[in-house]
Amino acid sequence: MTRIKFQQSLDDLKEKLLVMAGMAEQAIQRSIEAYRTRDMSICELVFRSEPAINRLEREIDQMALDLLAMEQPMAIDLRFILSVIRINADLERVGDQAVNIAVRVREMGAFANYDLPVDIPKLASLSAAMVRKALQAFIEADAELAQAVLALDDQVDDMNDAAFYALSTLIGEKPELTPQSLNALIIARNLERVGDHATNIAEDVIFWVRGADVRHNTTPA
Repeated sequence: MTRIKFQQSLDDLKEKLLVMAGMAEQAIQRSIEAYRTRDMSICELVFRSEPAINRLEREIDQMALDLLAMEQPMAIDLRFILSVIRINADLERVGDQAVNIAVRVREMGAFANYDLPVDIPKLASLSAAMVRKALQAFIEADAELAQAVLALDDQVDDMNDAAFYALSTLIGEKPELTPQSLNALIIARNLERVGDHATNIAEDVIFWVRGADVRHNTTPA
């Protein structure tokens, strides 16, 4: 394969991953809209999107593996393909978190709506913003922007901790609200995991661009 054709294959791989990113982002947005409105029809849309996301994950992995096998890339090209494989897995898991949230929303629908002392939409907004920024860093090969995403993870963790405290207190004060509170706790945890996946994506961008492994709080090069 000539360099021109190889570069086109890399571009095609990147484009396919961005399609995957769009589907995962849409699934999260829909799950939170379902939480906000308690609209079960939106939950169904999330459930229906899962097979397509899973299928696309397999296609991207196969494209990446084929390039590794046929071209034996080196240096930044090799890091790019390895990063795509890892980002692809994280995006698939973002889709899984959306499905998990939709399951909890469906369970909450069996109970009367109560104004729980937790701002799930705000937590969702921050988690989704992390994913968008991490993907923007990927699109622009911007390691500095990816580094900025890592700093946001502590905010998401703090909001998740605050949700745990508030809902645990509510369960103690109003045991009759235990089912709704437990479901909201799990949704907060799902969103915290979305933030973790965004962090992973940002770390992979840094690895691709700088060749530095910053996982596990390793200082970037």
